[in-house]
Amino acid sequence: MPVDRPKSRNLYGYHPIIIPARNPLKGPRLPEPAILIEGVTKRFRDKTAVDRLDLEVPTGSLCGFLGPNGAGKTTTIRMVMSIFYPDEGRVSVLGRPSAIESKDRIGYLPEERGVYRKMKVGDFLAYMGQLKGLDAHGMAKRVDDWLARVGLPEVRKKKCEELSKGMQQKVQFVAAIMHDPELIILDEPFSGLDPVNARLMRSLMEDLHRRGKTIIFSTHVLHSAEQLCTRIFMINKGRKVLDGDIDQIRAQYDPKTIVVEPLENGDPRQAQARLASVPGVAGVMHSGAKGVYEVRLIDGADPAPTMAAIITAVPSRRVEVRRATLEDIFVHLVAPGDSEDVLREMLSERGTAAEVNADA
Repeated sequence: MPVDRPKSRNLYGYHPIIIPARNPLKGPRLPEPAILIEGVTKRFRDKTAVDRLDLEVPTGSLCGFLGPNGAGKTTTIRMVMSIFYPDEGRVSVLGRPSAIESKDRIGYLPEERGVYRKMKVGDFLAYMGQLKGLDAHGMAKRVDDWLARVGLPEVRKKKCEELSKGMQQKVQFVAAIMHDPELIILDEPFSGLDPVNARLMRSLMEDLHRRGKTIIFSTHVLHSAEQLCTRIFMINKGRKVLDGDIDQIRAQYDPKTIVVEPLENGDPRQAQARLASVPGVAGVMHSGAKGVYEVRLIDGADPAPTMAAIITAVPSRRVEVRRATLEDIFVHLVAPGDSEDVLREMLSERGTAAEVNADA
C-alpha cells in the first residue's frame, strides 16, 4: 500500500517534502557551530557599524574577538545576544535564530559593568542564578564555591556597592557563568583588572574551556588573547580582516623580522646601511635594546639566506628570527586612524552620541 508523504504548500500549490537519505559512507555529522553569522550588516543612521560580516564560532573553541576601538565588536556581540537585530543577514546561536531561545544555555558578561548596588553580594548572585533557571536548593553552596574560586570568600554578606570596581567585575563574571552555560560571551573581560586578577580570569577561562565550554571574548589585551585562544578573528571598520586558527595565523605572518646584534658597537648608521643593503630586507630600525636592530623582510623573502647574508655583511653575536606577535599582526592590519574617537565625533555632530557605545 502506498504511504502518504507529508506535504508542504507554496504559492503554486502542494508538493512533496523530500528528505535526502543519509549517506552511510560519510562519517558522523560535525557539530553545528555555536555561533553562525552570515552577511550581517548593522547601521546607525548613515554609519555602518558592521558591514556584511560572515563569522563562524566552532563549538568547543576559545575565540578571541579583536579590533580597534569602534571596529564593531560590541555591536556584533549585541546582535549575537539579540539586543540589537541586524538590518541585513542572519545570526544563529546554538542552532536557534535568536539567543533569546537559548538564554539559559548562554553566559554573557556585557561591556557595561553593573550590579545591583544596594543588594548583598550573595543575594544578588542567588537572584541572577534563579533568573537563569537554577534551583534555590543548593544555591547558597554554589554561590559560596564560586566566590571562593574568584578570590572573594568574605564578601557574601557585603553590599555590592562596598566592593571595589575589580571585585564588582568578578562578581558579575560569576553571575554570568554560575548556571554552567554551554556558550560564554565576554565583552572586554580584562578591562579594569589588575595583573593578579587578570591572571585569575585567564585561569578561570582556561578551566571552563577544558570542561568543553565554547568561549568568545573581545579584548584589547592582545597578550591575553595570544596566551588563551585557539582561534582569532579580527574586524576593522565593521569588516572581517582576519579569521582562523591562531597557529595558522602565526604561520601566515611568520617570519617577518630578524633581530641582529652586531659584534662591535661601531657607527650605527654604517651598520644600518649594511643591513639595509642585504637582499630581501625591506627596512632596518633600532630595537629597544642598545646596539640591537630589527630587520624587516620583504613579503615572501626566505629568512634563511637573508640571515646568512646578514652575518656576512655585519659580523654578529646574535641573529634570530622574531616570531610575529598578535600586536604585530594587529598593527599590520589596522590603520592608525581607525578608532572609536573618529566615530564619536561623527555621531555627536548629528546628535546621536548615545549610540556610540554600540560601536565599541
